[in-house]
Amino acid sequence: MTKRTECLQTELEVLDWVKNGMTIAIGEPHPMALIRQIIRRGVRDLTIICSGLGLDHLIAAGCVTKTISYYAGGGAGVPVVPSFRGAAERSEIEVWECEEGILTTGLEAAAKGLPFLPWRGGVGTSLTDVNTDLKLFKDPIEGETLIAVPAIKPDITILHAAQSDAYGNIQHHGGPGWLDLFLARAADKVVVQVEKVVSNDEIRANPWATTIEAADAVVYAPWGAHPFYSRGYYLQDVPYVRDYLAHAEKARTGEPSGLQSYLDKYCVIPKTHVGYLETIGTERLLSLREF
Repeated sequence: MTKRTECLQTELEVLDWVKNGMTIAIGEPHPMALIRQIIRRGVRDLTIICSGLGLDHLIAAGCVTKTISYYAGGGAGVPVVPSFRGAAERSEIEVWECEEGILTTGLEAAAKGLPFLPWRGGVGTSLTDVNTDLKLFKDPIEGETLIAVPAIKPDITILHAAQSDAYGNIQHHGGPGWLDLFLARAADKVVVQVEKVVSNDEIRANPWATTIEAADAVVYAPWGAHPFYSRGYYLQDVPYVRDYLAHAEKARTGEPSGLQSYLDKYCVIPKTHVGYLETIGTERLLSLREF
């Protein structure tokens, strides 16, 4: 009988896979422990498939040259996240315009090994003028005008989940983030950081809870989504997020020192996720517990 291969790795080991110029897809809730490690390593020229504040952190740190995102907002009261907005306005990043259906269609094409798949949403709008990678064509069966969405293929997808065994069998609490499965199926490699590593017996006891099987690497990272939420474990650290947004907005309008100090304190100086948790402090972390 063939022995199963364990895929547990440290954040330092798994980030050796991330190279300049790659396309990296990021799920939700954001795997912030791994995002901070990307920033810490100074990786550059990335195409990032992501939304919201995780994307904004990477742009603020200068890691990104192209974004593929259906939503670049930061939640209530923040329709467009500051670093994304500033970089787009200054033409420092390429923005690949899309919405949810186009993004999932491109990911599905990559997962199926196809050059493109058709999509109806956006026909009759200026979307194909804004994003010239999207091509109008006539459906050869019905003659309907559709959009050909090219395959969107990440080199690596990084996700956050509740738990896994040592063999890459992943279980999300309450189901995966809605894009996670699309991102996982499309990628060459899948890395998942988890709150807990459990036995294979525990995974097998509830097989229907397994959302992703045979991930390429699993990273044990409790509190790894902080400052964002992790379902079943902790809530979003709202004051922390507001603090980041305030610094990022000031940087966008010409006062970058506060944002750089933030990135240094939380993303550069702590060399590992454990160091980051020490910076945040036990009292603050435990105040976010989801009971």
